[in-house]
Amino acid sequence: MGSPDGMRSPDGADGDAAADGDGTGFVSQPVRVPKTADLIAARLRRQIVKGELREGESLPPEGVLLARFGVSRPTLREAFRVLETESLISIRRGSHGGARVHAPDADIAARYTGLILEYLGTTVGDVHAASAMIEPSCVAMLAAACTEVDLAVLRQLHEASTGAHDDPPAQLAAQAHFHRELVARTGNQTISLLAGMLRSIIDLADESYLAGRPEDPAALRLAARRGQRAHARLLPLLEERDATGAQRLWREHLEARGQHFRGGPGALDLLDLLG
Repeated sequence: MGSPDGMRSPDGADGDAAADGDGTGFVSQPVRVPKTADLIAARLRRQIVKGELREGESLPPEGVLLARFGVSRPTLREAFRVLETESLISIRRGSHGGARVHAPDADIAARYTGLILEYLGTTVGDVHAASAMIEPSCVAMLAAACTEVDLAVLRQLHEASTGAHDDPPAQLAAQAHFHRELVARTGNQTISLLAGMLRSIIDLADESYLAGRPEDPAALRLAARRGQRAHARLLPLLEERDATGAQRLWREHLEARGQHFRGGPGALDLLDLLG
């Protein structure tokens, strides 16, 4: 059966170990020949990552893909299972079904990272501590080069969270968006991904805590008010490009928030949180 590139795949999955005949005694390592399904998954994965296949788009019908790649239906469906496991597509069954594309994001990375952290016995407090090391430095970076566009976006997010003062869970969610945007505004994609991944786990911990305490609205309102005050104090420091002051304020804000996860009512293992 041909490969996706029109080349016949070599027989065997592992290749052969062959001795070098030049007298050096070197023996090559076994070479794994990729399965055709893996090659198809790699081709589609690359198209998704490059933006050629966009979020929410449907992949071409199965018949079209079978003709394009020159493979059997089981091979194509195996490739789909690989991508579905990676959360890059979702499969809808039925007459109007098909494969829908999902762009990779921090939430996907958080799920896989969360599994490793669960295995290591990590706590939510540990994740928050890591986030508290990253975010203040990002705030300092942003303050040093803050633009009017940056300020306008952050003010709009702050106003949106202020408008949700009668709904503490919604206000806390809006404040989490403010945190994410602070990091994104630095322009560093790697830091944004890492911080976003940690923030996804923290947000999930917040949601779990809030869902378990609907009878305690006073505590929710207090947490929301404290966050709102810190955000309000940060905006003038960014406008003045006071990197030192902004970093100090944000570190204190996150350290105070971290008490909730380290020894307060929000303290729990990731295994308890993520299952």
